[in-house]
Amino acid sequence: MNNIEEYTGKTFEEIKKSNEHGAEYWLARELAPVLEYAQWRNFVVVIDKAKTACETSGNSIADHFADVSKMVSIGSDAKRSIDDVMLSRYACYLIVQNADPRKETVALGQTYFAIKTRERELEEQFDEFSEEQKRLAIRTELKTHNKHLADAAKGAGVATPLEYAVFQNYGYMGLYGGLKAQEIHKHKKLKKNQSILDHMGSTELAANLFRATQTEEKLKRDKISGKQAANNTHFTVGSKVRQTIAELGGAMPEDLPTPDKSVKEIENELKKLKQ
Repeated sequence: MNNIEEYTGKTFEEIKKSNEHGAEYWLARELAPVLEYAQWRNFVVVIDKAKTACETSGNSIADHFADVSKMVSIGSDAKRSIDDVMLSRYACYLIVQNADPRKETVALGQTYFAIKTRERELEEQFDEFSEEQKRLAIRTELKTHNKHLADAAKGAGVATPLEYAVFQNYGYMGLYGGLKAQEIHKHKKLKKNQSILDHMGSTELAANLFRATQTEEKLKRDKISGKQAANNTHFTVGSKVRQTIAELGGAMPEDLPTPDKSVKEIENELKKLKQ
């Protein structure tokens, strides 16, 4: 268990359950061994700390920690009732924050639940975002993931700025039906100093974000080596994203409208409002 992907896939997400309303929850008795707590009484101490943190943060304990009991076999067809706790994702997050950080699984759990809790918060907020807010949020995410993509490409052998520009073009060609960055720029009728990513709507930005994240993952997962292999990988992922859009009946990225206002203009307006 040496990375968070393996950890999340084989532990936390495996023991996750859903109630009759489709709401997710975890059982403390199942979470305890995942976090390497062999003794229930020791884990109860951690749960109590998490409840205190929950209350201190202004949240209702009852909304995130529900005491339950269940029957377990003790041999010879005999059973007895034991205490358990139904936990929300937020409760699990608080538990791992208050668990022993020296345990590897706890350290991984802290990272995992912090990420997932933030993702859920963003999902809940995203539906209420205006188009400009969505563009700004996705563009910010894309900036971060483009840095990760550049690191992954470098690890595959894409060394110089020129080689990286070629690598990026392969991704664009896959996603945009053969169009390179310069051709997309021309298609959008942008000025020389204007970035194509700053002049995309939220749908187009989301397609490019998916292209970037999936290419980064594939380069690392498949241990891609060599410039051309990296370029081909980027093209393949871009093509797959395009194919998915087509299968869903969506408009191709190059056919989506170009917003009148750039992301930089939106950022500048927000700065003025804050001032």
